[in-house]
Amino acid sequence: METPTTLLLLFLPLLLTLTFLLKRKHSTTCYMLNYECYKPSDHLKLDTEASCRVVLRNTNLGWEQYKFLLKTIVSSGLGEETHSPANVVAGREADPSLPDSLQELDHIFFQTLDNLFAKSRVSPREIDILVVNVSLLSPAPSLSSRIINRYGMRSDVKAFNLSGMGCSASLVAVDLVRQLFKTYRNRLAVVVSTESLGPNWYRGVDKSMMLSNCLFRSGGCSMLLTNRPEFRHRAILKLNHLVRTHFGSNDEAYNCCIQVEDDQGYAGFRLTKKLTKAAAQVFVINLRVLLPKILPPWEIIRFIFVYLRWGKRKNKLMEALSGGAGGGLNLKSGVDHFCIHPGGRAVIDGVGKSLGLSEYDLEPARMALHRFGNTSAGGLWYVLGYMEAKKRLRKGDRIMMISFGAGFKCNNCLWEVLKDLGDANVWEDCIHRYPPASLANPFTEKYGWINDERLSFVRIEDCVFSSNA
Repeated sequence: METPTTLLLLFLPLLLTLTFLLKRKHSTTCYMLNYECYKPSDHLKLDTEASCRVVLRNTNLGWEQYKFLLKTIVSSGLGEETHSPANVVAGREADPSLPDSLQELDHIFFQTLDNLFAKSRVSPREIDILVVNVSLLSPAPSLSSRIINRYGMRSDVKAFNLSGMGCSASLVAVDLVRQLFKTYRNRLAVVVSTESLGPNWYRGVDKSMMLSNCLFRSGGCSMLLTNRPEFRHRAILKLNHLVRTHFGSNDEAYNCCIQVEDDQGYAGFRLTKKLTKAAAQVFVINLRVLLPKILPPWEIIRFIFVYLRWGKRKNKLMEALSGGAGGGLNLKSGVDHFCIHPGGRAVIDGVGKSLGLSEYDLEPARMALHRFGNTSAGGLWYVLGYMEAKKRLRKGDRIMMISFGAGFKCNNCLWEVLKDLGDANVWEDCIHRYPPASLANPFTEKYGWINDERLSFVRIEDCVFSSNA
């Protein structure tokens, strides 16, 4: 007969293994407690009149450049209520200063963090990990140090400052936190995602670099994450999967979205026609890894038959996703909502077509682009906020976030909703107006019309060129 001591020794390895696995499960879990999007002041709005004034201040532009710019604005998908940095509104975009740049970020950092800490009932001194991502400004001391100084955070806080990561940086930061949670148990982490636009306003005439002025607007978001199991009942989302794909080894993809100087020495951000091709290629690579993780087995098996049947056709994966290959992959079997980076109308349309999504699925991204513009790394959270404000998010729902960024990168993830969501957020004062009857940009009515590739101004007193120029 075995003694109690012998039995204990026999079961001790099993007990230790189970304990390790349970601890590992807790430590690798990533919950979101809250997020807070930035809402700029009304005096920073870039409506049609303000946009026209900014355009006309650039004396380097000729008639062809003006025509291109205004056509782009008309078709951009942006509305009347987007915002720009204070130095642009004040007419100082040609000569930005470091104080202007830091003030722009301070407003975003401190408004979102103040609200986040208050809403979450968490003190800044409780934060264990801080990740800040701003691609186009990297001062010394770092931006993360600026936040630590402002809030008096602890000396042992693990601080990270990410730059140059582009519009997809937000999910890069979340993934960094997720990886740190594997090592550090029972932690609280803050991620701050935004962009420095003020010192990066393009003043030249290169059309591929003028696009950024038409699309990018002020915005940002701060998020509170944790792996503390006792906080699960307070959490709103749980991160189930996150896949990062980097296509930078491809020269065409690397150069399609890049910060450069033009031939006249003006710095800016170049967006080339190769961007859509690069996005499609890296999207396919990412989905090959992500979809098996988020779709039920029966849907994967059905997709394999479709994939093999159409194996010789080009873009077979994307065709199968959208139904073009005959079978069509049903993403709704594993995803309830699609949170697409509002990088521009072409990006939203492209993702919608590739995945066979409905206008209902694309509505949050289109509305975020219309109301706030392309806010770079902060954009995904305005889309999420729209879903919450519309009370679409219910307990158990799954949200697929889709983001693209310079590099070229595609970072996608799946969140699980842990409770019915509908709290007041950045959309509170305007959600009743969305979706509007029309997304047409008012430039068409106020400053001209487009007919057979010809744009003519109807308010010559407000603009320097007429249709006879």
